[in-house]
Amino acid sequence: MLSKGIAKKVTIYLNEDTQRHLTPLYESILSFLMHKGVSGATVTRAMAGFGAHQLMHTPKIEALSEHLPLKVEFIETAEKVDELLPTLYDMVIDGVIEVQDTNVIKVAMKEKRQPEPRQPHERQAGKAKLMRIFMGAADRWKGEPLYDAIVKRLRMLDIAGATVYRGILGYGAKGHTHQQNFLHTRRDLPIMIAVIETEAKLNQAAGVVEEMLQDGLIVVSDVDVVRLVRSEGANAKLPAS
Repeated sequence: MLSKGIAKKVTIYLNEDTQRHLTPLYESILSFLMHKGVSGATVTRAMAGFGAHQLMHTPKIEALSEHLPLKVEFIETAEKVDELLPTLYDMVIDGVIEVQDTNVIKVAMKEKRQPEPRQPHERQAGKAKLMRIFMGAADRWKGEPLYDAIVKRLRMLDIAGATVYRGILGYGAKGHTHQQNFLHTRRDLPIMIAVIETEAKLNQAAGVVEEMLQDGLIVVSDVDVVRLVRSEGANAKLPAS
């Protein structure tokens, strides 16, 4: 790590479109410096400039804007710079490398914020009911998709949660195959809504869904539920059995 005191400042002048192994040269230089443990490096893009070819490069001329000059700078100890220079010398095939003495007055670094320790979780287990509602994606309820209307109604009933699954292939009691194809993309793919709740609340929800469902299936089964809750959310309990 760079420390206070005498050091070396290295400045590399090159052009933005200079390549090395199909990669911008400045990116290759930064990767090399990072790999070698250099404390830090900065690439600065100039607004305009000219070099030994006496050609002005400016963003005002589109053909010359990609050839704008760049400056790569880093500060390190003399020993570290001596170690890096031979490789940098070989990498910079079109540009200028400058090394000058400098004096590091202060090295300040904010402490890296430590990640908050993971809170222990609470395991909750109990009995509940699982309701699965089967329908078609084309089914409607008062002008909107039926599955959307059912989820909204379940939310109004204060149901803990519901998940909508879209099938890719299926058939029902009528024997019709429902699938996604070129002519009827998602026209009537199978839809399933899964809900886990207490028996009392699920019975109420099933009655409401039954009135909305014109052609479908409702399946209710017993389930064992295991829930892992972080300490900050441990007050959210499972449905009572």
